[in-house]
Amino acid sequence: MSELHDVPSAAQLVEAVREWLERDVLTSTTGRVQFHTRVAMNVLAMVERELALGPDQRAAHAARLADLGVADDHELARAIRDGRLDDRLSDVVAAVRASVIEKLKVANPGYFESR
Repeated sequence: MSELHDVPSAAQLVEAVREWLERDVLTSTTGRVQFHTRVAMNVLAMVERELALGPDQRAAHAARLADLGVADDHELARAIRDGRLDDRLSDVVAAVRASVIEKLKVANPGYFESR
C-alpha cells in the first residue's frame, strides 16, 4: 500500500516535538513552564502510543464487540442495561477488561510496570 503523506509521518512529527520539549525546553525552564512542558511531553507520548497501537487495538475492539453481537460501545452499554447479555457475563467482563487494558497501554503504560 502506498502512503498518501511523505515523511515525516505524523508519528515522526509528534516524536520530534516531544524530544525537543524534553531536550531543550524542559532543561531550560523551571516552575510552571517546566510543569506544563512535562504535561505536553506526556500528551505527545500518549499520541505516539495511540498512533502506534491504535489500528490493532481498534480491530481487536471491533472483533470483541462483534463477538458480543453489538456494533459499538453505546450498543454494548444498552445491551448490558437491558439485560440482553446477562447470560454472557464472563464474555462481557473479558471484553471490557481487554478494552480497559488497551486504553491503559496508551494512557499510562507505566501502570503495568508497577504491578
